Amino acid sequence: MQKFKLVAVDLDDTLLAEDLSVTGRVKEAVKAVRAKGVHITVSTGRMYRSAARIAGELGIEIPLITYQGALVKNSLSGEVLVYRPLPLDCARELIARVHQLGYPINGYLDDRLLVERESPESRRYVSISGVQAEVVGDLLHYLDRDPTKILAIAKEPLIDQLAAELIPLYRGRAHISKSKPHFLEFSHTQATKGQALAFLADYFGVQREEVMALGDSYNDLDMLEYAGLGVVVANARDEIKEKADYVTSASYGDGVVEALEKFVLIGS
Repeated sequence: MQKFKLVAVDLDDTLLAEDLSVTGRVKEAVKAVRAKGVHITVSTGRMYRSAARIAGELGIEIPLITYQGALVKNSLSGEVLVYRPLPLDCARELIARVHQLGYPINGYLDDRLLVERESPESRRYVSISGVQAEVVGDLLHYLDRDPTKILAIAKEPLIDQLAAELIPLYRGRAHISKSKPHFLEFSHTQATKGQALAFLADYFGVQREEVMALGDSYNDLDMLEYAGLGVVVANARDEIKEKADYVTSASYGDGVVEALEKFVLIGS
């Protein structure tokens, strides 16, 4: 049985329950993994302070992968290990394109959630992230330096259409990926979960085959591909499951527990 030394887990629709809580089963499994001396962290598109709150519930005190990999920051010391913001000129171009379509857009700067106006979409995002939004008006005028990332919100067919248009246009300039069906995220070309996970593996002196990653969505794909074992939870879409080395029989956090027990905690 392969011995895993580093585990990275996505949060939304993976580790978190449907109500966005961390269940007791998940907490106990993560505690057991840490007790074995295995490094376990979260790898999420969420802001650092949103992810840090959940990491605190889990007792995780090692670097967290946040903002899709744009920010890797130690949850105990606060040390920033990786920061790759989206270049301002590229961000402004993308914001202008989204403006033409009238979709709500979020900006992220200094671990702050910036919105142009309050809307049903911004209120829903706040309820998910647990971070209060700051209404700043037109982001084209407000941003004066590289944002950590930006995010457009629309119905999935519109998000898919926008992605299909922009991905080829911005290849080599920005990383563009869906995190949820109605979220399209724009970040630095090297700000991906897979590249951040590769950095952490090197940081801890762990070989690629000793890494396990768990996720459910499109923005998890390069992380799942990088890891020695890529695990997808049962509630993921079929096209994501097709990319997995292992698909759990359980959904959400119960699926994470299933994988941790099967591949990390076995024999303990």
